[in-house]
Amino acid sequence: MRIIAGKYRGRALASFRGQEIRPTADRVKESLFQILSARLANARVLDLFCGSGALGLECLSRGAREAVFNDVSEESLAVLKKNLAALGESCRAYRLGYEDCLKSVTGTFELIFCDPPYREDCMGRALALIKERRLLSGGGLVIFESEREESAPAGFEFADRRNYGRTKIYMLRETEVTS
Repeated sequence: MRIIAGKYRGRALASFRGQEIRPTADRVKESLFQILSARLANARVLDLFCGSGALGLECLSRGAREAVFNDVSEESLAVLKKNLAALGESCRAYRLGYEDCLKSVTGTFELIFCDPPYREDCMGRALALIKERRLLSGGGLVIFESEREESAPAGFEFADRRNYGRTKIYMLRETEVTS
């Protein structure tokens, strides 16, 4: 794994192996960040299931002002801390379940990355908490990675959808509330 572009371009990231580990492939990450490039300057991002931190670190490399990381795995956070140290970055990192993290973080985010283990069916609950806590800034996106076909839950719509083999990327935004 490596940083694809920006000030840390080409820097290798520490990673780990395991049957449960499924980092976002470089070709998927490259395509995703081409789509998101105009949104990254000065953005505040949340990497909710961060693993090694590759998505949030790519954002920082490309000009995001802040990345907040979360993972339930102690091993993942140890790898993240190695990567942060290697890049000279200092960021807030939580070791919480995704629901507890969404209940704990404050402020709004321009981008929220949700790349849960594929077996975890959490899109509806995660988006409901994001909406309830008003964590998404106006015009912000939730980027959700899955292997299953997903429908946009109430209060959200797809801004974009992409398929990369078995990997599906959903970019969701909140729908306008009309009275």
